[in-house]
Amino acid sequence: MDSVLLNRPALKAEIDKVAEVAGYLWQKGWAERNGGNITVNVTELVDDALRAMPAISPARPIGQTLPRLADCWFYCKGTGRRMRDLARDPMANGSLIRILPAGDSYEIVADAPVTPTSELPSHLAVHDWLIATGSPYRASLHTHPIELVALTHGRPWLEKDAATRMLWSMIPETKAFCPRGLGIVPYMLPSSVELAEATLRTLADGYDVVMWEKHGVFAVDVDIIDAFDLSGRQGNGLRARRNERRPAAGAERRFPSAEIGPFTAGCRTAGRWSGCDWFPASRPGKRDLPGYTGCIPCPRA
Repeated sequence: MDSVLLNRPALKAEIDKVAEVAGYLWQKGWAERNGGNITVNVTELVDDALRAMPAISPARPIGQTLPRLADCWFYCKGTGRRMRDLARDPMANGSLIRILPAGDSYEIVADAPVTPTSELPSHLAVHDWLIATGSPYRASLHTHPIELVALTHGRPWLEKDAATRMLWSMIPETKAFCPRGLGIVPYMLPSSVELAEATLRTLADGYDVVMWEKHGVFAVDVDIIDAFDLSGRQGNGLRARRNERRPAAGAERRFPSAEIGPFTAGCRTAGRWSGCDWFPASRPGKRDLPGYTGCIPCPRA
């Protein structure tokens, strides 16, 4: 049977991005064995013919009710599947699922009955919250950057924004590309509703990247490529830290507010980026998405 991606170029392009990122994660060593998870909201790319397709699995409970996800569609990495295999064949190592109207269960539609990631409750809870807040973000990524996981074994780095300040000091441009910094969630049982709720609280505090203590990173963005880039920025900063025993005096001031000026040129709202072509999160293609207002906290505020 032909893949549902056949003759659906927009949907295929989105799944191809997932395969691309899966390859990067494996090459970086951020997805040991079957580690890491990817979930992408593809609802806007699903046509009527695909919506009419019968399920290839029985309905399965999510573990909570997420009403805003009713009738939404997601591509999900399969549980127990390796990123290196997903990179070669995403539809054999992941699946398209649709959320049933009650918002409390899902069914697999294509291509094969590959059970979604065990982190599905956490991912879907985040997607429900993103829709509730009017966010344009459609992709969520969980991966295991080994340097960042190791960092969380040091208690001082679990203090609010301690890791963020260190990462900004090591590669100052990180403050421009990831101005919200790195949120920290204390260790909780993987795949649990409690972990999902703690992640939501951290995202609501204004972070796009969340570090799960002794576990890995969780990032959201408009697509999976940008979510990967957010995660990569944190890892790059920490590799710089590993190679420098102690930051030079004043390192945290290497990228002062005055130097951020070029990034905020064109800001139409005081204290916000809204349409700045310099700043990646406001670039054309992201700011033109439906519902996107360009509201990202300004580091000068």
